[in-house]
Amino acid sequence: DALLEPLADAMRIACERVAVCSTCANVDTQDPCAICRDPRRDPSTIVVVEDVSDLWALERSGAVTARYHVLGGVLSALDGVGPEDLNLSKLAERARDAEVREVILAVNATVEGQTTAHYVTDLLAETDVKVTRLAHGVPVGGELDYLDDGTLAAAIRSRTTF
Repeated sequence: DALLEPLADAMRIACERVAVCSTCANVDTQDPCAICRDPRRDPSTIVVVEDVSDLWALERSGAVTARYHVLGGVLSALDGVGPEDLNLSKLAERARDAEVREVILAVNATVEGQTTAHYVTDLLAETDVKVTRLAHGVPVGGELDYLDDGTLAAAIRSRTTF
């Protein structure tokens, strides 16, 4: 009881204070979230992620200075997740903003992630934004003989000038 009661109280407080950002669907104690309110963020780029944990993984990398958009999952016919179940209408609305010039699809390299990426690309086809995706291939420090065939094939297709 001495350990569980403080934990239960902390969870109750978190449940009361944490909210979903009305702009990007991140979680924070304020709406809009700290990332959406940050004036140092590049408003011309939106990074689309599947869920909040992906957003924070990118934040930990320190490589992103853009704004985010959390879909809340991926399209999956097997799981009964369709476009209406994802945060897609808000993304389309944000992409129509004249300030937005690029949408980066940072979804997982799964069948569902790639299906979602194609759907988003089609959804944004009538906007003036450039749609890009994260590179796929050999990870930093990776050894070729340990990589799967799909990763190697993606790396060959995505090769760049050295």
